[in-house]
Amino acid sequence: MDPVKSAAPRRRRAPAAAPAPAIEAFLDRAWGELGLSRNTLSAYRSDLAHFDDWLRRDASGLDRATREQVHRYLGERMRAGYSARSNARLLSCLRQYYRDAVREGRAAADPAALVEAPRLPRSLPKALTESEVEALLRAPDAGSAEGVRDRTMLEIMYASGLRVSELVSLLPDSVNLRQGAVRVRGKGGKDRLVPVGDEAQHWLERYLREARPALLGSRVSTRLFVSRRGTGFTRQSLWNTVRRLAVQAGIARGVSPHVLRHSFATHLLNHGADLRALQLLLGHASLSTTQIYTLVAREGLKRLHEAHHPRG
Repeated sequence: MDPVKSAAPRRRRAPAAAPAPAIEAFLDRAWGELGLSRNTLSAYRSDLAHFDDWLRRDASGLDRATREQVHRYLGERMRAGYSARSNARLLSCLRQYYRDAVREGRAAADPAALVEAPRLPRSLPKALTESEVEALLRAPDAGSAEGVRDRTMLEIMYASGLRVSELVSLLPDSVNLRQGAVRVRGKGGKDRLVPVGDEAQHWLERYLREARPALLGSRVSTRLFVSRRGTGFTRQSLWNTVRRLAVQAGIARGVSPHVLRHSFATHLLNHGADLRALQLLLGHASLSTTQIYTLVAREGLKRLHEAHHPRG
């Protein structure tokens, strides 16, 4: 069996030993200093624990790793079928860890510092057409409490470009119906105020007035969006709901909640939105992250030209 497959399997399993205290100490500092999200911290914990477990087979450990070992581990992962993107994230994690280890005096040098990151293919975000979005928004059954909730979630995601985690984490007092906006806690614990528009606000008002009380019954929940059991809607439930409704709407390609975020950004740019305003709406720390959508919009214009211009 390939050593890296058992050390860092494609479907993550817990490593043989519990994560070292040094890993947890690093993650605590990374959370405080870098504002890393819970999902990123969880991925870093798993990456570091598996690398530590692999190193112990060489009678080594995280704080004694060499550049040759980092190269060998990445090479074994590539031969085991791990993507360049997965290895790039691992290398970024190792650099963060060893920077901290050197500063804290646990390691003499950073063995990942001069390791070249794998080249990543440039992939454009997938966006729905405006007609596909309309079909998706009409898919929920507005005659049921669940349908009103699902329509409201879809409307807010498309109107505001929220991430999945941001939507399911919304609280009832995050909503300001008078301003037509929601207060969102994004990556790094940064808050932003995002407008929702008239249509999303209409469904939000209906959800709060009719559907949420019907779903909760006599129960109480701190989350804005709740299930029939009265518990907060989860990320997985949202993914499953969007996929089911996309099939129901007759959209052949795979649709996820993140595709709605991409559609929000792409459609705004297509209609003349300012890139820096879009950066604020999406909660991107860097404008370069937002600029990828200009390429998406440009590709859409090229296809439109090819399809309709007599010399396209």
